[in-house]
Amino acid sequence: MRATTKREGALTQDTIVFLHGLGRTWLSMAWLAAQARRRGYAVMNHGYRSRRHSIAEHAEQLRIVVGAISGQGRIHFITHSLGGIVVRAMLADRSARPGRLGRVVMLSPPNQGSELADFFAGNSIYHSVLGPAAGELGTGGDSTPIRLGPVDFDVGIITGERSFTPLSSYIFPGPGDGKVSVERAQVEGMRDFRVVRHSHSFIMYGAQVAEAAFHFLERGRFPGEPVQEPERVSAG
Repeated sequence: MRATTKREGALTQDTIVFLHGLGRTWLSMAWLAAQARRRGYAVMNHGYRSRRHSIAEHAEQLRIVVGAISGQGRIHFITHSLGGIVVRAMLADRSARPGRLGRVVMLSPPNQGSELADFFAGNSIYHSVLGPAAGELGTGGDSTPIRLGPVDFDVGIITGERSFTPLSSYIFPGPGDGKVSVERAQVEGMRDFRVVRHSHSFIMYGAQVAEAAFHFLERGRFPGEPVQEPERVSAG
């Protein structure tokens, strides 16, 4: 498997590994990665072929990438959507965990699966376009995120409650970001949780979302007041 992976920064610094979501590329995390560099972090913006392989295969690829990170600093993760599940799958294997594991911030992760995946479960076009990982994200007992179980590492989750999906009120039983409900973004064992006024596709472009993410990496919690800001639409 090939990956477009970019790492910048001094080897003695903490490193943040960025993972994009399903159907996206490393470019969707480039703005956040730039904010990390400005804060003095080393950056690895990991691009993977999200539509071509299973979650287990993505996790194995990530294990190899993370295992090649040198230096003395901690290794953190900031993920979007499927990227959070890939990190969970990798860290579920304790032998694959980096010895310098830091903290993880997940943006809009389908930690308990997504009703959207259930809705399209029998749609062959959906599966042919989005690939095998999409079929693992349902809410049933065979869902990969559900089978992974509770987390036992430091996780902070930021998810959205703004949706541009016309069928959202039909597909989701409660508030959500158009692809993941607020309830299903959560996972047992998480350290902190924040709901923001953003949609699934653009949550990673919020300035205050970025501030909250870095605050968690540095302090193990989100800042005091919930994030409230207008959504900024950006390409990527």
